[in-house]
This record gives sequence, structure tokens and C-alpha cells, in this order.
Amino acid sequence: MSFMTDVRADNFQQAVIDASYQQPVVVDFWASWCQPCKILLPIMEKLAEEYAGQFHLAKVEIDQQQELAAQFAVRSVPTVKMVVNGEVVDEFAGALPEDQVRQFINRHLGQAKESPLQKALQTYQQGDTESALQQMQEVLLAEPDNPTVRIEFANMLMREKRFDDARDLLNSLSASDKQNPSAVALLTQLEAIDAVKDAPDIDALLARVEQDPGDYEAREQLSAHYKLRGDYAAAMDQLLEIVKRDRSYGDDAGRKALLKIFDILGNDHELVSEYRRKLARVLN
Repeated sequence: MSFMTDVRADNFQQAVIDASYQQPVVVDFWASWCQPCKILLPIMEKLAEEYAGQFHLAKVEIDQQQELAAQFAVRSVPTVKMVVNGEVVDEFAGALPEDQVRQFINRHLGQAKESPLQKALQTYQQGDTESALQQMQEVLLAEPDNPTVRIEFANMLMREKRFDDARDLLNSLSASDKQNPSAVALLTQLEAIDAVKDAPDIDALLARVEQDPGDYEAREQLSAHYKLRGDYAAAMDQLLEIVKRDRSYGDDAGRKALLKIFDILGNDHELVSEYRRKLARVLN
């Protein structure tokens, strides 16, 4: 089990904010050129292993993640921030000795208690849907500016097939919060649901494509069907075929839909690497 994560903008929500509701998250902002960082970072990594999950270490390389450094008002490195229940509760700058770092961590162990959000999610997992939805509504009223609440509530509503309510919640997110991978996945799922709502079934669409390989509407609808099934390779095959045949269709709809799937799966997914190469070959 890993007790540390290299954090980027695309995994920040999950690795720091969401994780901090389960355990304290120590965020270490560092840089490769920073000599004090070379002293502090090994100490942080050693303690993360030693504490074995009592806290999680999130490492942010500021030159590669300038937006995150700006968001957290990092003015020098190393800077370390303690995040508990979605909020920064403590911090220090500079390379403290190991005993002082231990004191910093120990002050906050055990603070990440079960939040109202976690209680609502647990109620839902136990099958008490109506109570969970009511609890989520109360959490939303209490934390209207918390994007995690909106995303988790939308996810719950999606599972209950309350798609319009889920869409309203997701659309109420700020532009930056809509880029959260969880939000992107839900919004893309809603798009796929809309695309197949009045569409023929897969067999009928496959017959259309066989008869007319340039039936791009059928290919888009096939891709939506496959996405809802979780068959992303098949979904991307249809979109890639649109890109091959006609970049101008739907204002480059095939390529844009491919990029959305890349965002859902994440840069480290093997399918993303494979289909990025395929897309590059087509575009060249």
C-alpha cells in the first residue's frame, strides 16, 4: 500500500480534498532546484512510511504544477500544509528538523472524523436511499460552496436515474470545478444518456454503419452506447473512425469526444496512451 502520491491538477481533488475526509493529508510543495527541499522531502517520505497510513503525503512539484502552487499561495519552498476535512488547518515553511515535523503531524492525527458527507454516503451504501438523499440535501445547504458535495450528490442522483437533478447540480459548478475528473465523468455520462435516449439499439446502429460507413450520427450514438456500458475501447474506435473520415463533422466532434474520454480515464490509463498514438497518426 502506498502512503504518498505525486499530485497534479487532474488528481488533486481525489488525492487531497476527498482523501482528507478519511485521514489527514500533508501536502509538501517542493522543487527540484530547492536545496532545503532535498532535506525535507526524504524526511516526509520516511515518516509517511513509518506512520503507515495515519496520514497521507501528497507531493506537489511547483514548477510542473504552478496553478496548484498559486491556488495555495505558496511563496517559497518547501512549504507544507496540513489538510483535514477539505480545509487547510496548519502549515509551515522551510526545512524543519525531523522531531519538529513529527510534532506538526502528531498535532493533527485523529482529527479527520466522519463528516456529514461521509455519513450520507454510508447511509446510501446501506440501502436507505431516501434518508441518504435527505442527508445530502442538508449537507449541500450547510456547505453550498463545497464542490465535493455537489459532485457526490450528483453521482448519487445519477444512480437513482434522476438525471435532470444531477445535471442541474453539475451545471452549478464553477468552470474550474467542472474540470474535476469526477465531474467530467458524470457530465460525459449525461451526454451519453442524452445521445442514446431516442437512439436505435446497438444492433440497429451497427447495421446502419455497415450499410453506410459515413453515417457519423450512427457512430456517435454507438460510441455513447459503448460508453454507458464501460466499453471505452469500442467507444473510441467509433470516434476515431469519424476523425479519420471527416474532421469537419460536427465541428470536429469525433476528436473532441475522444479527448473527453481521455480526461475520464486519466493520462496513466493504458487505453489513453494507445488511443493518443492512434489519434496522432490519424491527425498527421
